[in-house]
Amino acid sequence: MIRGIHHLGIHTPDLDRLRAFYEEAFGFEAVGEEMNLSDFPEAALVVGVPGAAARVLMMKTQNCFIELFQWTSPPGGTLAPLGPNSFGYTHFMIDVSDIDAEYERLSALGMTFVHPSAVRFGNNASVYGKDPDGNIIELGQIPAGESLHLEIGGDQP
Repeated sequence: MIRGIHHLGIHTPDLDRLRAFYEEAFGFEAVGEEMNLSDFPEAALVVGVPGAAARVLMMKTQNCFIELFQWTSPPGGTLAPLGPNSFGYTHFMIDVSDIDAEYERLSALGMTFVHPSAVRFGNNASVYGKDPDGNIIELGQIPAGESLHLEIGGDQP
């Protein structure tokens, strides 16, 4: 039985910088200690990369994990985040209860957005922004009662 999506992996040239951003911007917290893939011989088999070596840190917020990687062997390629219309994984959405307040708070932290405010459509609101590496993060507000509302804990429809 599939239980759901567990985590999203993000490869970065600067794990410390991205960790600080996701802690401050979205409240992610480290789960356990940072590790290195080279300490786990089976890691090369799991990821399919011979000689895999990378700093790795798993982080969690309410209902989502992210796994940050900073590869040292083989080294990563040029940082070229995908655009919203590229093929492949292009973004993830952070569900918020007050998109205007979060837009302002995240803007003050240096997050850049593609529009000067959240865009409203029906009862919902959404806008794309970028983390320090240029990865796209969507802020979304979907109220209770809407079909795509994410119920967390004691949420009532």
